[in-house]
Amino acid sequence: MSDKTSSGEPFGHNPFGHLSSAGLPPGPSVSEQPEPPRKSRGRVDIIRNTAGCGGKTVTVVTNFVGIGLPEKEKLAKEIQKTCGTGGTVKDGRIEIQGDKREEVARILTKAGFRPVFAGG
Repeated sequence: MSDKTSSGEPFGHNPFGHLSSAGLPPGPSVSEQPEPPRKSRGRVDIIRNTAGCGGKTVTVVTNFVGIGLPEKEKLAKEIQKTCGTGGTVKDGRIEIQGDKREEVARILTKAGFRPVFAGG
């Protein structure tokens, strides 16, 4: 077995090895790119609830200010997908099956909200 390809060039040959970057402007470094300021979208309460659910635990997110039903439904879908559980939007609040407070808080923080664990 030979150490050459069918075209006669050795393996490991870099086709871009003869190119030069002379005359090209330097690319932006990671530290130069400013991060856009995050606007807080307000406080939301995360509550663990078992009442009225047949004894099952439900994570409830309430007190959304300034967002409509379509955005709540989109946020609920993202939470359900990330947590791998079911859920719904009911009476202006998001209900997720199971005790998923930590995961929900992480998703809401990423979305610009300030989650607060309320209740016991």
